[in-house]
Amino acid sequence: MDRLLHNGRLADGNLVDIEITDGLINAVRDASAAPADTVVDDLRGWLVLPALAEPHAHLDKALTAELVPNPRGDLDSGYEAWTTAMQAGKFTHQGMVARAIQAIELLLVHGVTAIRSHVNVGGDFGIGNVLAMQEARAHFAGLVDIQLVALTLTPTTGTAGSANRAALAEAIEAGADLVGGSPNFDPDPAGFIRNALDAATDAGIGVDLHIDETLDPSSLDVRELARQVIERCFEHGVAASHCVSLGMQTPQTQSEVASEIAEAGITVFPLPQTNLYLQGRDHPSGTPRGLTALRALRDAGVAVAAGADNVQDIYNEVGRSDPLETAALLVMAGHQFPDDAYRMVSNDAREGIGLPRIDIAAGAPADLLVIDAASRREAIADAPMSRRVYHRGKLVASADQRTQVLRPD
Repeated sequence: MDRLLHNGRLADGNLVDIEITDGLINAVRDASAAPADTVVDDLRGWLVLPALAEPHAHLDKALTAELVPNPRGDLDSGYEAWTTAMQAGKFTHQGMVARAIQAIELLLVHGVTAIRSHVNVGGDFGIGNVLAMQEARAHFAGLVDIQLVALTLTPTTGTAGSANRAALAEAIEAGADLVGGSPNFDPDPAGFIRNALDAATDAGIGVDLHIDETLDPSSLDVRELARQVIERCFEHGVAASHCVSLGMQTPQTQSEVASEIAEAGITVFPLPQTNLYLQGRDHPSGTPRGLTALRALRDAGVAVAAGADNVQDIYNEVGRSDPLETAALLVMAGHQFPDDAYRMVSNDAREGIGLPRIDIAAGAPADLLVIDAASRREAIADAPMSRRVYHRGKLVASADQRTQVLRPD
């Protein structure tokens, strides 16, 4: 035993000691006196939960809201503002690395031990952002697992897309973990998907695409993605992030498309913060929430997890870098029950990015969030900042919240 986590409280209320060996939970037993020769962390009766995960970040853009405003607040305006700022040289390599480090630290201290980040590739900047994110990632070896998705700019199809296709190949050669991009912004969405799957097949890596990030019900590129994945028997992980327009379909269409997504084995990542911020601005009456068809997807057996997407940048001016904020929005805007919402930002998110689930039981990875809350529901509701974060059995972050009410004598 390398470490003993003493006097932690499970979701069922039991107080336990958790033995950790070689980064795994070795045993969970009733709390008792600790052996004298053991490294002991006293959890003080705090709640022990599977660690959080962020399956969809944009670390190369995070924390830039003060640098680049989005004048209209919608998706197109954000893209235009970001592109203009990049072309004007507002972002240096060193500045991007520093902000990414800060963004990762914020996630880590909130309880996140696994991150998947999309990183712009192509345009006038090639793979510069990927290299910056790799440098930032190097600062967190042994603290948090980080995957980088090559978010290939459009177009990638036709003669006009040759430079972006070359940038994607260069990003993969440099070590990008997955192929990404937004097919509905390409003149040929089906061709974009085909190019992405071809590149991923050749490299032996997975795909995570921004799909149907629009309220336009005529956009259903996720259906094309499912079809191509099934037809070519694609062997690696596939995720569809956003899927906003699926939420605008009739219940029958939602059910049909969800079944196709399930057959293809595609994981869906709804992203409530950014979609609530960006979508629906041109719908002043009965404003849609911009969320995908959560119920239909889950009823069809689709793996559904959730992420925050953008944090304090041109696509979302706010955000706390805390998946408990995502979980709260899943409860309030997505009508999920708190226990389900917590799973969607912890174990479901981990599985969605290819990592093993965490059970508070022998043999499981010792990636844990210990938080001063009575239940998962209370943790989501209050989001207390008294937390301990363990990655592979090692304490990697901690925070203590102190509050005081000053009454007159």
